[in-house]
Amino acid sequence: MPSPFPGMNPYLEQDDAWQDFHQSFIPLMREALMRQVLPNYIVKVEEHLFIHELPGEERHLLGRADVSIASAPFSGRVAGQAIAEPVVAELPTAVDVERQSYLEIRDRENRELVTVLELLSPTNKKSGPDCEQYLAKRRRLVRSPVHLVEIDLLRGGPRLPFVGGPPECAYYAMVSRAEAQPSVQLWPIGLRDPLPVVPVPLRAADPDAQLDLQPLLHRLYDAAGYEAFVYSGTPEPALAGEDAAWAAQFLPARWSRRAAP
Repeated sequence: MPSPFPGMNPYLEQDDAWQDFHQSFIPLMREALMRQVLPNYIVKVEEHLFIHELPGEERHLLGRADVSIASAPFSGRVAGQAIAEPVVAELPTAVDVERQSYLEIRDRENRELVTVLELLSPTNKKSGPDCEQYLAKRRRLVRSPVHLVEIDLLRGGPRLPFVGGPPECAYYAMVSRAEAQPSVQLWPIGLRDPLPVVPVPLRAADPDAQLDLQPLLHRLYDAAGYEAFVYSGTPEPALAGEDAAWAAQFLPARWSRRAAP
């Protein structure tokens, strides 16, 4: 069944659900776009890979997930002689790996990048090196001939910067058209609002593709079986007051007590 909420489901905004939602929602977005942009364009899922390996070491962006790291094989010999005793070493145990997917629309003939679509994650928004990496990418894109579509379905974390201040809303969708930079189109979305249909710009000669977010969310909610486990947790940040009371009406009966402020 579809998500009971009319728009974004705030119970997907928790650590136990968000990464799965993010990584599953991106391919659905691609599927919806591919039907509209073929045969002139292709839509590719790309990933950034962040790794935090040793205690006290800052997490860093390794790059695309398909980047391989090669090293010389250990032969067990030094200067042509066998090693009598092994050297004792220790492997790091604290490893934090996060994959962040996004979409690229490219010209089918020459593979030139046309549009980038980003669904923000907590690491894009929290102050630190990951956020700075994303903001640097954002600045590069809005100074280039590439369109950018940025979707924020997280109430938590600082809002990314806009001239004049961030929009007053729970969520938003932003479209930066290459020909209109630095101006952008912005769709502020309230907690109780349905998710919008977001235009996805292509080449000037072609009409925008249309990304209808709400049916994609309903489809994923059903396919992933989120009803079976997301309501055992709480939205992050937690809902309070009138928002908590409003959300309680949509919860399955066995979870409704958990929505109390």
